[in-house]
Amino acid sequence: MADLLDDAAITAALADLPGWERDGDSIVRTAELPDFPTAIRVVGEVGADAERADHHPDIDIRWRTLTFRLSTHSEGGLTAKDTALAAEISSRLSAAGG
Repeated sequence: MADLLDDAAITAALADLPGWERDGDSIVRTAELPDFPTAIRVVGEVGADAERADHHPDIDIRWRTLTFRLSTHSEGGLTAKDTALAAEISSRLSAAGG
């Protein structure tokens, strides 16, 4: 069980997560990758990260544009699990040119 983040904690976390925005009880980031194969590779890497963390994002794939949405559904909002995985996703995107 993870504790929900309050508004101040979410705002502080987003300050350290460029490209991520709050959307209600979720945080969202969209990134454009160089090409479709790179985008799919990143999805696979994020999938492995998510499995290790036992925390899974919603992922929308549109050719080379990926949108990641994070929320801790079991807790009804945002937790440190979301911000931690967002940081990992950002790292993957950056390494892939997104």
